[in-house]
Amino acid sequence: MKIVVLAGGLSPERNVSLSTGVMVTEALRRLGHRAGLVDLYFGTQAAGEAFFDAPVPVEFKRIGRQAPDLEAVRRSRAGESRSLFGPGVLELCRAADLVFVALHGSCGEDGRVQATLELLGVPYTGAGYLGSAIAMDKDLTKRVVAGLVSTPAWRTVSYGPEDIERLVTETSLPVVVKPVASGSSIGVSIAHTAQELRAALTEGAALGGRTVLEQYVAGREIQVGILEDQALPSIEIIPKEGFYDYANKYQPGAAREVCPAEIPAELEEAVRRAALRVYEALGLSVYARADFIVDGAGEPWFLEINTLPGMTPTSLLPQEAAAVGVDYDALCQKIVAASLAARAQGR
Repeated sequence: MKIVVLAGGLSPERNVSLSTGVMVTEALRRLGHRAGLVDLYFGTQAAGEAFFDAPVPVEFKRIGRQAPDLEAVRRSRAGESRSLFGPGVLELCRAADLVFVALHGSCGEDGRVQATLELLGVPYTGAGYLGSAIAMDKDLTKRVVAGLVSTPAWRTVSYGPEDIERLVTETSLPVVVKPVASGSSIGVSIAHTAQELRAALTEGAALGGRTVLEQYVAGREIQVGILEDQALPSIEIIPKEGFYDYANKYQPGAAREVCPAEIPAELEEAVRRAALRVYEALGLSVYARADFIVDGAGEPWFLEINTLPGMTPTSLLPQEAAAVGVDYDALCQKIVAASLAARAQGR
């Protein structure tokens, strides 16, 4: 098959996406597909068949400790177009048998790219546009699933700098502060003091000001991948310091990952059931990864679900798949096959 791997884009998770894109492109080529990598935002000058044989920039595999400066990314693109699609991207997608969506975050994981491809009649990987859009919004996701699974109490606020002191005064601590539509823990903080909350809200205002204030639940970080509508073995994340933030996610050795998680069988079954309930309620398909905190009493609390889990050298879904005998290349092939089936079924 001719497959365009769509990565990069204009999102705080841009560098994570490029790492995923390189890994996936290499795997698809090993599987015998003609796969080429293109940056959604910058596009390509490679034309026609030459694109599918172009070298893959392996330096993109490594992810720095800091998210990219998006203003600098914008300035580095030639021309004044405001389109999120760079030159030649849509033409390449139209010429492909499939687009492997290796995008992460608000530019690519929120349903807009999926809807564009849908309108063009181009098959793509992962969940459909509507489920992607709902799952990207943490507030809306929690509203949909609150009656199906346990999720920490929350409220969503839209605010500016002038509202920060009021929010600090009226918010119970400790609290988790997270942007409504972001991933890779970018902009996420755990505030134990008024000073920490003030700093988190100040950062949130710079990210747009629409923020979820979520009850802090102490416990073990357990995540469950879903592949082909089936839950994979859970994985426990144990950061060496702090919580599972951007740096701890993508720096090798920053966190210990145990898969399958060392939890009782009944808890394993409970988190898998909860992950599938969320996945089904949002109308997702192909693959996803749900995040939980398990408290001291053994109660799993659903936090959020990721519709395009990372496929980087440190990502979790490939580890969970490996636990049931599915290596990285086989995982990519399963995603391709399941996505084609889902699109054919209108999912």
